Amino acid sequence: MKILTNREYGRFLREIKARIITARIQAVRSVNKELIKLYWDIGKTIVKRQEQYKWGDAVVEKLALDLAEEFNGVSGFSVQNLWRMRLLYLAYKDNAKLAQLVREIPWGQNIVIMQMVKDAKEREYYIRATAEMGWSRNVLLNQIKAGAYQYQKNMPKQHNFPKTLPEHLAEQADESIKSAYNLDFLDIKKPVIERELEFANRYHTVRG
Repeated sequence: MKILTNREYGRFLREIKARIITARIQAVRSVNKELIKLYWDIGKTIVKRQEQYKWGDAVVEKLALDLAEEFNGVSGFSVQNLWRMRLLYLAYKDNAKLAQLVREIPWGQNIVIMQMVKDAKEREYYIRATAEMGWSRNVLLNQIKAGAYQYQKNMPKQHNFPKTLPEHLAEQADESIKSAYNLDFLDIKKPVIERELEFANRYHTVRG
């Protein structure tokens, strides 16, 4: 039997870790796309029904109450969030490119961009940057406050997004997997959350 060397095993371990990271990122992105698609569809349906039946704001409050009763413990269908879904549809319904791009980033980041950025090109920049750079909500918020869009607009030749940032993306995947938002959406209960967090802790230990 061939003796296992530290160099060979180190390369083997890095390969397996990279595959785990990639799989987790893909899983999170897949869930996120479906979640944003659902929110888009709900927002669109609210707008269309209000137009069709001349319903006022009260229908959103009633819908939130009925959904809370049906999906007990799921926080994503609050009155405030239903209004945000409506806003998502209204904000991007006339821009096919952005309507697709919003599915590439988490809901929290979408909310920040919708609330803080009004220009379509600027929104596109922050959506793409968040997707490609793996920006968390706080990082995105700071980038907007610092005027990152204006900076790159003035210095276009000196700014390019990296094609891949595995460390940043891995951190975002961990953050998203731990998020009660996505777990609520999947109707995953506490014992499963605890097992996932335990796995995440072991994973970070290996990385260290």
